[in-house]
Amino acid sequence: MASSPNLSEPPGTGDTTGEDDRRGTGGVRWRRFALLTVPAVAVTAGLGIALAQGALAASFAVSGQQFKVSAKSLEGEGFAQYGSVDVNAREDLIPVAVTAIKEAKLHSLCQSVVTTLPLIGDISLNLTAGGKEPVEASNLFVDATQLSGDAVFSNIEIGRDASTLDKGPAEAVGMQDLFAQQADTVAISNLHQTAWATNAGTFKLSGLSMGISKGKKECF
Repeated sequence: MASSPNLSEPPGTGDTTGEDDRRGTGGVRWRRFALLTVPAVAVTAGLGIALAQGALAASFAVSGQQFKVSAKSLEGEGFAQYGSVDVNAREDLIPVAVTAIKEAKLHSLCQSVVTTLPLIGDISLNLTAGGKEPVEASNLFVDATQLSGDAVFSNIEIGRDASTLDKGPAEAVGMQDLFAQQADTVAISNLHQTAWATNAGTFKLSGLSMGISKGKKECF
């Protein structure tokens, strides 16, 4: 981080005789320092409160890699979606769109992540499931940065306050005054999604297969 600029008052704004010696070279006036740090402290405190209330998607520190998920189709009951923030091990804040579903079924699920290693190059981890029997999940949360597909919602509410959501899982609520949407049911075909994290109360993977290969091999 770059060093803080000299915030000393210019000459003529008051009697500063001898103050430079007392403060030391490059010192800052404490009154101004306090004024500058108050907004940062307020933001940090606000995020701490939000984390304590469960308004941020930070049930665990996310890795430094996003992963891709695709499915031939998804059917869900109790859908909610709202903006939130993930946190990594370095405590960086990462904006995400949380998709939460009470009960979900996914057909032909694929999950992939690519890691680049020194001297070796790209290594791909691929997981597939639900080719015959669908993958089943309850209280499913996905912290995503991209989602696409053909979607159909029933009884959808768009623009609802994120703190008042009540159709998704019980924990699926965001911060007050933020935009959100919810619906009784959701159906998405040709689902493509890029995400930082997935949480689920239960996750049943029928026909699970996992493999590692050299090179870049992604779900889409």
